[in-house]
Amino acid sequence: MSDFVQTLRLWFAPQRVRDEGETPDYRFSLANERTFLAWLRTALALVGGGFAVAQFLPDLRWGVRVGLALALLAAGVLCSLRAVNHWVRCERAMRRGEDLPGSRFPAVLSLAVAGVALTMVVLVVFGWAGR
Repeated sequence: MSDFVQTLRLWFAPQRVRDEGETPDYRFSLANERTFLAWLRTALALVGGGFAVAQFLPDLRWGVRVGLALALLAAGVLCSLRAVNHWVRCERAMRRGEDLPGSRFPAVLSLAVAGVALTMVVLVVFGWAGR
């Protein structure tokens, strides 16, 4: 079974995560949980931003507005899925005494958000409106 499928199964079976290795210092587990919650807050902000673009920028061309909204909504979905995946991977690594897993996702997410923001800045500066 692939590592991803195994990790996916652990999303819904936290007791199986706890059965692995040794219990780490609770401060580390709680810090991992706070990081998870921060990722979820980020995901909620991205989803809210996507809805805000879709609803409150009617003067933008339809395709531009929908494209920006979908980009933010997709980033929110990916961020929320990545949050739980990262939490499980870090918890397992701590219990096994392994190095914490690295991730390119923060860089990808920040580039996506920067791309949407830059697009919106260009739209504001040049005033590209119309339906």
